Amino acid sequence: MALAAAVVLALLIAAILLGYQYWSDKQTEDARVDAVDAAGRQSVAMLSYDFNTVDAELPKAEDGLTGDFKDQYKTLIDQAIIPGAKEKQLTVKVTVQGGSVVSASRDKVTTLLFLNQATTSKDTPQAVISGSRVRVDLEKHDGRWLVSSLTPV
Repeated sequence: MALAAAVVLALLIAAILLGYQYWSDKQTEDARVDAVDAAGRQSVAMLSYDFNTVDAELPKAEDGLTGDFKDQYKTLIDQAIIPGAKEKQLTVKVTVQGGSVVSASRDKVTTLLFLNQATTSKDTPQAVISGSRVRVDLEKHDGRWLVSSLTPV
């Protein structure tokens, strides 16, 4: 009787551990998919602007940022990007060409995005197209993926 109880207990513990592992793996896989999508949307919001509406466009992107990076981004757009965009009449349109996951856990993901950027200005009205790669680190806060860093690579 004690042997049967021990076997049942061992099977129950094994089932709980396997269930937890499945749940954890599923959470990480969901994070991988959701974070790449969020990284793409947020990168476009942070990097695309029109000189006519740059004052309204770029500050909205701050909502998708977190930590010191949020403060650094605000300083950068206020002191350099917005004044420069207005002065040079810059319009920048960014599109995501592809993205992948570098590393992932349930609440932190590092992605690699391939971006195309079309830039026009008063001096160069014909769009100049350039490509770039950026590493985007994200953290999950209150169910939302927020960018904690964006680094050109």
